[in-house]
Amino acid sequence: MRLSPRLALAGLLVASATLPAFAFDEKEKKEIGEIVREYLIQNPEVLYEAQKEWNRRQEAKVAETREASLKTYLARIEEQQLHTVIGNPQGDVTLLEFFDYNCGFCRRALKDIDQMIKDDPKLKIVLIELPVIRPEESTGAAQVSIAVSRVAPDKFRAFHDKLLGSQTLATKASALAAAKAVGVDEAALKAGLNDPEIERTLVEAKQLADDLGVDATPTYVIGESVVPNTTAVVEDLKGRAAALRACGKAVC
Repeated sequence: MRLSPRLALAGLLVASATLPAFAFDEKEKKEIGEIVREYLIQNPEVLYEAQKEWNRRQEAKVAETREASLKTYLARIEEQQLHTVIGNPQGDVTLLEFFDYNCGFCRRALKDIDQMIKDDPKLKIVLIELPVIRPEESTGAAQVSIAVSRVAPDKFRAFHDKLLGSQTLATKASALAAAKAVGVDEAALKAGLNDPEIERTLVEAKQLADDLGVDATPTYVIGESVVPNTTAVVEDLKGRAAALRACGKAVC
């Protein structure tokens, strides 16, 4: 159907976001409103297209915020050694894992992490404590975890596997017991727990999680992609690592 000049004009008014502002009297405003309404009724797809464009712009803004937050945090991880790195510390691809010591899926993901390290000798994995399952208990365990990573980095992986692999509730007390069991010096660990940087690290990790939209564990971040845990997560992450090496993005 051919549009009348009035409807064509209405379409231009609706579609354009850059037209200068004009002063219309009440009669003109009413007439324009009727023209626009008539145009939209006859062309409802315009609303769908406008919504799609709005969503695209919003997603682009979110992606930009995520990228900036992640870039800043990765730089801080490198400079301050905020979290434990496993795999290859000089790896050409960095994978973040947000985890909670009271997360059952994180326990089961231990073998996935080991598999990825085995299959990809150039993969760098940063373990980020995100105590969200049982916040009070998990926070205590996370505090000990960060302290162990700083005072006894050579014993961290044994501590991590022991605490995360346990079937009992992870708390500050159980984390201290796990650290002692793997040979971490108690006095050094208790002194390390007084470092205010531990609390700042947890606060910043939570802020990063919020910026990235991470609210569950385990969640992985590789390149620009936030990847929730699934049964096929290992192959998913391998594919994204390969893409990063090929084109600089997790999805080419």
